[in-house]
Amino acid sequence: MTITISHVFDFRSVSPSKAIHNHNVYIPPFKSDKPIKNVHDKTSPLYQILTWDSLRNNITRIINNVNTTTNLKDIIRDLLELNLIRGRGIFCRSVLTSQMSHPEFSDVFSALVAVVNSMFFEVGQLFIRRIVWQFKSAYKRNDKPQLLNTVKFIAHLVNQKVVHGIIAIEILTVLLEKPSEYSVTTAVRFLVECGSMLQDVLPNKLYGVFDLFCGILYEARFGKRVEFMIEKLLAIRKDDFQGYPAVRPELDLVEEEDKLTHEVSLDEDIDPEFSLDVFNLDPYFEMNEKFYEGMKKDLLGDDEESDGDQESGSDVESDEESEGDQATSGKVSNSDARSSHSSDSPGSANSDENGGKRKRN
Repeated sequence: MTITISHVFDFRSVSPSKAIHNHNVYIPPFKSDKPIKNVHDKTSPLYQILTWDSLRNNITRIINNVNTTTNLKDIIRDLLELNLIRGRGIFCRSVLTSQMSHPEFSDVFSALVAVVNSMFFEVGQLFIRRIVWQFKSAYKRNDKPQLLNTVKFIAHLVNQKVVHGIIAIEILTVLLEKPSEYSVTTAVRFLVECGSMLQDVLPNKLYGVFDLFCGILYEARFGKRVEFMIEKLLAIRKDDFQGYPAVRPELDLVEEEDKLTHEVSLDEDIDPEFSLDVFNLDPYFEMNEKFYEGMKKDLLGDDEESDGDQESGSDVESDEESEGDQATSGKVSNSDARSSHSSDSPGSANSDENGGKRKRN
């Protein structure tokens, strides 16, 4: 039988029992990994449950360690060791939860999502669905803290070109079409974050948004505080958003040709696929694991080869000092976990078959 990629990544649920659903309590790694080693039948549901718990705990732990740009590359490398295809729901939930707790690191989280998206299109696609769904939900409930943090995150995802800038224009239009003091201030903060990028990619549509701001300023409906914020925004625009760059240099981790941009609209009926956050029995589990191992070797193969070269080099004594210097100068640092294999990887091919809209920039 010929097995296609769509067969390999078939994540249909197979009616998990009540006991399976109870496996959602955090278990420390030293406790969760030990039972896995005692299960010899890797095709059994019990093995799938234990590996799922370990995957969930490890992804959550790694995401909770994201705080600055200094450890971001290590975080990415650790994540790639895990099956992010199987755990994409956990990844999205963990990142959104952490960003909500630490909105000051929104640009760091967006850089992390950009790197993962460049390697695994389906993970990035799910993340964009989740965060747009979160915005719509927060706006409908008038949840002001969640709304502000969500638009801040979306702004940086626009800057990283993970999602197309048209969603930013739609969000600004929604916030300003029925303006309130809070919606206007939220729109101002949102535009300060991503205005530099929008000015480059959608200047005409951005011009229309500033017309709305000028109309609100002219009507003087919301007091001096709102007027001051709009005037400051207009001054920032006049200076071409100097001092408010789209992406900080240390967070520009994805090559331009590897960036994958998702197109989504607020008018779409979005399915956040929350069923991916819980355990589902996978009939193709063993095949999926082997498939991901192959992808991981493509993504981290350079690191493994570099480590192997260093180990072999330590055991061999060179008689000629000049040759040793040449060997040392020829080593390549592989501290960056990014990879240009994303466009050739099987996961990318799968996303072209099953994924929604995609635009290469």
